[in-house]
Amino acid sequence: MASAAEQLASNLNFSAFSKADELKKRIWFTLGALLVYRLGTYIPLPGINLAAYAQAFNNQSQGILGMFNMFAGGAVARMAIFALGIMPYISASIIVQLMTSVVPALEQLKKDGEQGRKVINQYTRYGTVLLATVQAYAIAAGLQGSQGIVTNPGPFFMFSTVITLVGGTMFLMWLGEQITARGIGNGISLIIFSGIVANLPQAISGTLELGRTGALSTGIILAIIVLTVAVIGIIVFVERAQRRLLIQYPKRQVGNRMFQGDTSHLPLKLNTAGVIPPIFASSLLLLPATIAGFAQSHQMPAWATTILSSLGHGQPAYMGLYAAMIVFFAFFYTALVFNPKDTADQLKKHSGFIPGIRPGERTAEYIDYVLTRVTVLGAIYLVVICMLPEFLISWAGVPFYLGGTSLLIVVSVTLDTVAQIQGHLIAHQYEGLIKKSKLRGGKRNR
Repeated sequence: MASAAEQLASNLNFSAFSKADELKKRIWFTLGALLVYRLGTYIPLPGINLAAYAQAFNNQSQGILGMFNMFAGGAVARMAIFALGIMPYISASIIVQLMTSVVPALEQLKKDGEQGRKVINQYTRYGTVLLATVQAYAIAAGLQGSQGIVTNPGPFFMFSTVITLVGGTMFLMWLGEQITARGIGNGISLIIFSGIVANLPQAISGTLELGRTGALSTGIILAIIVLTVAVIGIIVFVERAQRRLLIQYPKRQVGNRMFQGDTSHLPLKLNTAGVIPPIFASSLLLLPATIAGFAQSHQMPAWATTILSSLGHGQPAYMGLYAAMIVFFAFFYTALVFNPKDTADQLKKHSGFIPGIRPGERTAEYIDYVLTRVTVLGAIYLVVICMLPEFLISWAGVPFYLGGTSLLIVVSVTLDTVAQIQGHLIAHQYEGLIKKSKLRGGKRNR
């Protein structure tokens, strides 16, 4: 089966694209919104000594703050108004989705359709404000506790920093929702995507500079390039992979007409959760370490220093916890978006069945069995892909996340966005065909 990109390339012609005014408006809106986001990553917080801050960040950039900076599009390195990024919103989404599985009231809201979804989204926004406030206060306290970074420390700096950082996160949340509604693609994913892509030229130039100075050998750089291309190919292949369950529909009679039995497929993606598990896992790992990059070790208890140091890249505790969270969220998110019992009930309602499996409960058990096995493979794939940069950092000293989580996000978001563009083009072509058929029908009637 051809991918969305291949279908788009085969069906795309510039005349059809030029006539798709709605699609062009959506693309321009998306580009404009992302441009606003990128500009915001260069506006620093008031009251910060940028030179002192840059020196303090460089001393901690190889730790977990480096990963935070990647997701924030470089805003952490500049301590911009968007330094918190979109991570508080993602963390709040995790918490709310977890609560929908254990709180009956929220579970009922989830079943209430569009109205219930709006209420859940509102709870997510409240959670975002709370988490962003806690993280912003921790950042403000960490900055004020560092020597020379804050020009005028005091309550006013704390208040202004918290308000600015929380306001930046809420603006990004609103901007992501606007992109999803009025633009192309998923707004939250595109914001993270643009931040990663914006840092790639600097990361590549830094790696080439290490090769020029001899810090990295030419062989290692070539191996990294080949490995990156191979990882992109693997991601594209796995994201398109499906396990198809054969579905049959019996013969049926409608009035005096007899309809033949039909055959269809129930596609189960190898990676049903997509890019959500690594993003969720990363956001949860970033929560307890917000202040770690700037707090002095003697200002924290010994146990806190030990825990934070174990969360550094390449440390066994960090890698084990990261892998475990990816596996957990791969199964958890798959269970949220795909319910075997509901699918089996829908098949039974429409007289569909899996050959050799009794409709109803046995069908649900069989779908759950196949889905669990497929999800195991998908979780292993995610762990391998996301652990790759950790081994590169610890083994070869590569100073950026070439591969792994960043490539997974970039490729997945690209595939999703291309698929949506193709959908808009096909819908536009269908509208043109319908208009032509109406015009021709009108002429014949005359």
